[in-house]
Amino acid sequence: MHRRAKAAWSLVSCAAVVAALAVSDGGLSRARLAGLTGEVAGAAATLTGQTALLADAVSTGRHMGFDTGTYPGDAAMRAWRTGGAPYEWTGYYLPAPCHPDDGWSGKRETLTGMGYGLAVIYVGQQTWGRTPGKPHLVPVSVSRKVRTRVGRGAKRRWVTRTVTQTVMRKAPPPPKNATCNADFVSAARGVTEAKDAADRTEREGFARGTTVFLDVEYMDFTPRAMRDYYTAWVRTVLADGRYRPGIYVHTNNADVVYNDVKQEYLAAGLTDEPPFWVAKAHGFDIHKLPSEMGHAFAAVWQGVLDVEQTWAGHKIPIDVNVAGSPSPSAASLASYVTAALNSRNSD
Repeated sequence: MHRRAKAAWSLVSCAAVVAALAVSDGGLSRARLAGLTGEVAGAAATLTGQTALLADAVSTGRHMGFDTGTYPGDAAMRAWRTGGAPYEWTGYYLPAPCHPDDGWSGKRETLTGMGYGLAVIYVGQQTWGRTPGKPHLVPVSVSRKVRTRVGRGAKRRWVTRTVTQTVMRKAPPPPKNATCNADFVSAARGVTEAKDAADRTEREGFARGTTVFLDVEYMDFTPRAMRDYYTAWVRTVLADGRYRPGIYVHTNNADVVYNDVKQEYLAAGLTDEPPFWVAKAHGFDIHKLPSEMGHAFAAVWQGVLDVEQTWAGHKIPIDVNVAGSPSPSAASLASYVTAALNSRNSD
């Protein structure tokens, strides 16, 4: 399967792909894109509302999407969907402990009505470069009064000045109203927040079986407390039965997290693959399937982070992704991962 896909994509001009991602209004037209990739797509002339690049992605199993933390507004989302942007799907952020914004809430029907696929995201607890529960230092500004003599001769006198310095002090405990803190990372919190994620997904009207991706940001290492947290989260979502737990993770932590989560799936009697969305900037190539990025279990590949793009007059800061499904939270993603691993094992 991989070799046939590579052969098809090798016919697409690399320049056309770069231009499709980089240009905005007044640049490379949608008609020009259709001409550049028409020989591969074969059906560019019949497309309605989509670029030829997008047709190629669909026909070869690569589905481009973007995610952005703050909802851009209905007008911008509609303009991107109809104005030539090569994105089939978008991230859908649930209100969560480390992402309390509710701008995406209530937008499921609006976005699917526009034709977007969705990837449901729940940003749970993070380590933020710390070892959970371990005392740590934080910078604190300290002011003090200092008396000095100024002037010369008869005019020499004492003056008092305020001097401010930054010193390191032991961090205080999290405030009572805090929802996101490295000290909250634990198995117990994983259970609580898994139930919260499932309840919020249901309130948004997502169908049973939808994948919910737990966002686990980059870590220098994976502390035991974090492993307890995300495995408890996965285990609880599986036991709840309404939705399917997936993981968003950086490439540096992906193998450890995958092995832990796979064991939770097996313990629940599931032999299919847990959906993984892996962030890896190095080597990102929309000609490749997510499973070809270095992690055979990857169903979604995030490869371009924190860029601004303008389509149809609307600028949005985004991360760029490629998925094995036009709607990464839909059940079809599971079959993609299983097929990718089977293909890798047979090579």
